[in-house]
Amino acid sequence: MGAPPLRLLVLVVLLVLICEEVPGGAEGRLCESQSHRFKGTCTNDRNCALVCHSEGFPGGHCRGFWRKCYCTRPC
Repeated sequence: MGAPPLRLLVLVVLLVLICEEVPGGAEGRLCESQSHRFKGTCTNDRNCALVCHSEGFPGGHCRGFWRKCYCTRPC
C-alpha cells in the first residue's frame, strides 16, 4: 500500500523540478549590444557596467575572446 503514494510523490517532485528549469519566455532574456564608449580590453565587469549605464543601459559585462564590453537590457 505504501508504494503508490510514494510513486505519486516522486512524480510530483520531478514535475516541479522540471517546471522550474524551463525558461519562462522573454521575461528572463537579455539583449546585448557592444559598447560604443568603452575603450581598451574589458577586464572588469563593473567598469563595463558603469560605461553601459552612461550609454543608457541597465547593465553590461565583458565577454568574448577579445574581451569586449557588451551592454545588456531586457528584450
